[in-house]
Order: sequence, then C-alpha cells, then structure tokens
Amino acid sequence: MDLEKKILTLIENDAKMSIKTIATILDMEESRVAEILAKLEKDKVILGYSTIIDWDKIGVDGVTAMIDVKLTPEREVGFNRTAERICRFPEVRCVYLMSGTYDLSVIVEGKTMKDVAWFVSHKLSTLDQVQSTVTHFVLKRYKEDNFVFEEPQQDKRLVVSP
Repeated sequence: MDLEKKILTLIENDAKMSIKTIATILDMEESRVAEILAKLEKDKVILGYSTIIDWDKIGVDGVTAMIDVKLTPEREVGFNRTAERICRFPEVRCVYLMSGTYDLSVIVEGKTMKDVAWFVSHKLSTLDQVQSTVTHFVLKRYKEDNFVFEEPQQDKRLVVSP
C-alpha cells in the first residue's frame, strides 16, 4: 500500500508523468509500475485523469457557480439518493456532502449566468428534498488543484521614504 500511495502522489501532481519516470523516481521496474497503475484503475482507486485549463487565455467564456443546498434527508438513505440524482445533471461538476448550515455544495458550469440561474430554478430547486439554495458565482480563479493561474505581479510602485 505504501508503494501505491507514492505512485498516486506522483500522478496526482502530474497526470502526464510517464511510467518510466515514475519507475526511475521510485527505483523500481517499469513493468511493476504499470501493473500497479492497472490494478488501481481496475479497482476504481484512479477514477480518471484530468487537465486543468485556463480557458480565459484562449477566449472561452463560461460561468462557474458554487451552490449551497439545504435538503430534507430521506429515511434510511439520508442525503445519498438526492446527491446521486444531482450528480447526473450534465451541468454539475462536483457534489460534496458538507457539515454546517447547508448539506451539499454543488459546483456547476454554464455558458452564462442565466444558464446557471435556469439550472437552479428549473432542475435543482424542483427536487422534492431541496429546501433552499444559495448560489455563489466565481468571479476569478486564482488557484485550482494546486495550479496557480497567474503568477503574482511584482509591486512596481516607487519606494518613498521621508
């Protein structure tokens, strides 16, 4: 399991890392690394590989919103059935069970704010277990999954001292 954790940590930080590089870093055979990765994929420990894209740099517009959802839990299944249903909507990127005032945190994407508003009013809020929602629109992404979108700008003001 320790070896699996080391491999997972490496690819979590760089999904493009080759089997050869992983084997070199961990001082092991490439075939063994490939075998472990195949097992982790088969066992659904590795669910997929993703890429973090700065869509703003190529002029693609879109809206991301974080929606806090208060639910009425269902007997014997709690929040699970409703959360699973919300997961199936194509607009939904993430669903988290939360502690605190709201039960779920749902991250959705749309082309416009109206798209997100329509999703909330016509799909999400119409579910029987949904009591209330609060929508927060993302204005700017600074960091996501350990990737910083813009390097901090240096302070170019002149130093003035008495």
